[in-house]
Amino acid sequence: MADVASAAGVSHQTVSRVLNGHAHVRAETRERVLTAIEELGYRRNQAARTLVTTQSATIGIVTTATTNFGPASTVLAIEESARAAGYFVSLAALGSHDPEDTGRVLDQLMNQGVDGIIVLAPIVEVASLLDGVLLPVPIVVVAAREDAPAGTSVRYVAVDQRAGAALAARHLAGLGHERVVHVAGPRNWYDAIERVRGFADVFADGRILDATGWDAQSGYDAGARLARDVVDGTVTAVFAANDYLALGIIRAFWERGIRVPDEVSIAGFDGIDGSGFLVPSLTTVRQSFAALGDAAVRGLLDPTASGADPILPELVVRGSTTPPP
Repeated sequence: MADVASAAGVSHQTVSRVLNGHAHVRAETRERVLTAIEELGYRRNQAARTLVTTQSATIGIVTTATTNFGPASTVLAIEESARAAGYFVSLAALGSHDPEDTGRVLDQLMNQGVDGIIVLAPIVEVASLLDGVLLPVPIVVVAAREDAPAGTSVRYVAVDQRAGAALAARHLAGLGHERVVHVAGPRNWYDAIERVRGFADVFADGRILDATGWDAQSGYDAGARLARDVVDGTVTAVFAANDYLALGIIRAFWERGIRVPDEVSIAGFDGIDGSGFLVPSLTTVRQSFAALGDAAVRGLLDPTASGADPILPELVVRGSTTPPP
């Protein structure tokens, strides 16, 4: 900083004010300082800055060991929002859902001096482990959790999964479908739990078929089980808990000569890249992962702010849903 100040012909304090974005610096002075920084290749020493400010400008992210579209997209969105706010991220993946592993990961992040921690806890077992955790930094949990304990210091942010599922279900009902099946995700995931509730809000007596996972193979297996019901006319529409399940279901139906949407309508959830280029293009509920990342970072950096409202998803209607035959 002394070299920058000398090159720009200003004081050390002026360089500091420019680096920290203070408004009370003349435009021409700011330009001289920035030019000197560029010419000298100056970069802040973050370790030294941490010692002075007791802040590391780093956010810890804890995620489950999964490459599923939703959690992976959320991690990327959080990283982008953190970087825009001037923070780095330190990522740690949980290898298991036991308290010891969770404690080790949290301790490692605390030892790095992170300013706060965001936990992606879509799984019931992971979120419940955080109920009794007390840390000297703020914690934000990304989970559509309705049973969070009262008085917890942990803040929750989420996309309104229940509302999103209800959007898809109402769309199918509006087309005239009455015999609808919901292929649900694993029931230890909050997203799956809330999507079942949203479906039941519209189809109180609707049939629910549990898939074994979130992947296309699980959807294929579910589609194979549903094929006879579609042929018999006892099922006219399927709402899959995510787009990959919908992909597998469509494949299983295609192999059995069942045409989508002529004989059965299918809707998914998530809005994965490429879902509009399937044949037929997939009706889906799109989540705004960018908004979710922003909400998580804002909730962490401003712990005095009021709780964030759930983020509303949107229905994207495409070619895979039509009125029943």
